[in-house]
Amino acid sequence: MTVLAPHLTRFLREHLPRERGSSPNTISGYADTFMLLVRFAAERLKRRPSDLTVEDISPNLVLAFLDDIEERRGNSARTRNTRLAAIRSFFRYLEFQAPECLEQSLRVRGVATKRTDAKLIDYLTKPEMHTLLAAPDPRTAIGVRDRAMLHLTYAAGLRVAELLALRLEDFPDRSLALVRIMGKGRRERVLPLWRETKAALRAWLAIRPAAQTSHLFLNRDGEPMSRDGFAHRLGVHVAEAALKEPSIISKHVTPHVLRHSCAMHTLAATGDVRKVALWLGHASMQSTETYLRADPEEKLAVLGAHAPPGLRAGKFKPPSDALLAMLGEARSIA
Repeated sequence: MTVLAPHLTRFLREHLPRERGSSPNTISGYADTFMLLVRFAAERLKRRPSDLTVEDISPNLVLAFLDDIEERRGNSARTRNTRLAAIRSFFRYLEFQAPECLEQSLRVRGVATKRTDAKLIDYLTKPEMHTLLAAPDPRTAIGVRDRAMLHLTYAAGLRVAELLALRLEDFPDRSLALVRIMGKGRRERVLPLWRETKAALRAWLAIRPAAQTSHLFLNRDGEPMSRDGFAHRLGVHVAEAALKEPSIISKHVTPHVLRHSCAMHTLAATGDVRKVALWLGHASMQSTETYLRADPEEKLAVLGAHAPPGLRAGKFKPPSDALLAMLGEARSIA
């Protein structure tokens, strides 16, 4: 039997940060997955977590765990697949660290992901976005900070982790004309900022309290702003903006919706999905194509560029073959 704890510790503390160069957010997400998995396995097998073995994490147990987080925790299929990706990564690491577990590793890595619906993204229209950006009260320190956070998230199309990781030194010069962002997969990009965004940032930096940390945005206690803290402040301002733009009420506005809104407005302004990918820091164009599916202007352009085909009336001839006739009936029923 191969004890699980030492291998899992080395995977999280050495392999991910040192050998793969994973970001702290990625490591935190993986650790959260294994926290849930280990607790589930210990409860199911009636053992202490530290007594679990690699062999205990069988494909059947992994499937039961994935079903449990969907049913009991209410996780989406996408979250389920993200958890599975972390588990697969660990067992791929085990193939080299514990060759005796090779067969089991291959079996666990063979657990299939769950198919998900490719739904259209949520985003705010320009009037809705302008109303939201104007919602924070500039007469208070919290309002000045929140306005800067919203402006920067939208203008640069930032992920929440990218926003909260920003430090004072990520602005190359005092003009605040550029911001340096370390994105997903440790891909760095530099973006120019709008005049309005620079003004909002300058107003915040003028009153930002002195702190031991160089993080750009701080909470009431002078600590770096958390993901939950930003989501809470966004919810407050969404409620305020909805009083002036009632259409916002029907939309589920999360922090990532600001990034989607930036992408959609950039696509509308440039008509070039490659520029959207460059702005957002996507590693693959496949990630950016989702904005094309959500943009009605692209479909209207297709309609305008092509005339409807001319069709002539014809006569339908039923299939003479019995098998083809049966297949035709089955197709019509489906």
